[in-house]
Amino acid sequence: MTSAQFEIQLIASLVAIACAIPGTFLVLRKMAMISDAISHSILPGIVVGFFISHNINSPLLIVLAALTGVITVVLVEFIQKTGLVKEDTAIGLVFPAMFSIGVLLIAQNANDVHLDIDAVLLGEIAFAPFDRIYWEDYDLGPKSLWVIGTILLITIALLITFFKELKVSTFDAQLSAALGFSPAIIHYGLMSVASVTTVGAFDAVGAILVVALMIAPAATAYLLTEDLKKMLGISIVSGVFSAIVGYWVANFLDASIAGSITTVLGVLFFITYLFAPKKGIIAVLHRQRQQKVEVSLLTFLLHLHNHTEENERHLDHLQDEINWQRGTSKRVVDLALKNNMITINNQIVSLTDKGKLFTEEAISYIISNKKSEIEEMKSRFFLFRG
Repeated sequence: MTSAQFEIQLIASLVAIACAIPGTFLVLRKMAMISDAISHSILPGIVVGFFISHNINSPLLIVLAALTGVITVVLVEFIQKTGLVKEDTAIGLVFPAMFSIGVLLIAQNANDVHLDIDAVLLGEIAFAPFDRIYWEDYDLGPKSLWVIGTILLITIALLITFFKELKVSTFDAQLSAALGFSPAIIHYGLMSVASVTTVGAFDAVGAILVVALMIAPAATAYLLTEDLKKMLGISIVSGVFSAIVGYWVANFLDASIAGSITTVLGVLFFITYLFAPKKGIIAVLHRQRQQKVEVSLLTFLLHLHNHTEENERHLDHLQDEINWQRGTSKRVVDLALKNNMITINNQIVSLTDKGKLFTEEAISYIISNKKSEIEEMKSRFFLFRG
C-alpha cells in the first residue's frame, strides 16, 4: 500500500466519522433530506467567500458556507410552517434556488472558474493527496486531512459537551424547553455543524458522497438498534467500513472512488434492510405471520371457552365452524398443544387450566379495552410463539 492510498482511505474514513455524527441526529429528527439541500445550497456561500477573500483556502469560505446552510434550513422551515406545502416540497423549492444563485454568481463574475460534475457532485478524493500543506520545507500532509480532521475534533467536542441536550431535544422538544434547553438553538447548532462538515468534505469527496455518508450509515444503524450511543457507534463503524471497502472496490474495478463508496453504503443498507433482527423486512414479515397465527389461536381458544358441547369442540367441526384452511387449523392446534393450552381426546378438544386462565385474562383485557396488554400476556403464557 502506497502512502497516497493510505491517505485517501484515512481522509475517507475521517469524512465518514464526521458525517455520521450529525447524520445520526438528522435521521432521528426525520430531516435526512435536509443534508442534500445543505450540500447543494452552500455553493453561494463558497462563491461569496472566495470573492471577498480571493483565496480558495480561506476559512471565510467555511464560515459563509455554514451560514448559507443555516439560511437554507430557515427558509425551508419558514415555507413549511405556512402550511401550504410539506417539508419535502419546501426543500425541493429552496435548494435548487440557492444552488442556482451560486452558479449564476460564478457565471457572471468568475467565468474562468471551472465548475464540473466531478468537483460539485462526485468530488475526486483520488486527488486529495496531491493538495498538500507545507511549512517551510516540511510536508504536513494533505490539506483535506487537516480540514476534515479539525472539523471532526470540533464535532466530537460539541457532541460530548451537548450530548444530553441533543438527546432530549431530538426525542422530546417540549421536555427540552421545560428543562431550559432551547430546542431552536440546539437545532440550528446541529444544522451549523452539518453545514461546516459538508463544506469541509465538499472539496475532497463532493456533495453526493457527503449526503450518502451522512444518511446511509445512520439509516443502517437505525434499523439495528434503538440506543442512541450504539446508533452513533454503528453509524461510525459502517461509514468507515464502507469507505475502506469502497476504496478497494474502486481500485479493483478502476472506477470512481466516491461512486464505489456510495455503492457499498447502499449494499450495506440493503442487507441490513433485509436481515435486521427486529426492523428488517424478513423479521417484520415473520412477526406479521406470527401475530396472524397467534390471533387465530386466541380466536380458537375463545371458541372453546364459549362452547361446552362436545360436537362444537370436535376437530372437524372446529375447522368448518371457524372457516379455516386445513394448514391454518393444524398450525393453530399444534401451537395450542405446544403451549399446553388444550388437550385432545377422541378428536374432542378441551381447554386445560392454563388455557382457561389465559382465555379469561384475554376476555378481561378485550372488555376493558386494554388490547395492547395482550402482547405482554402472551409473553407470560406462551413458551412457543407462532
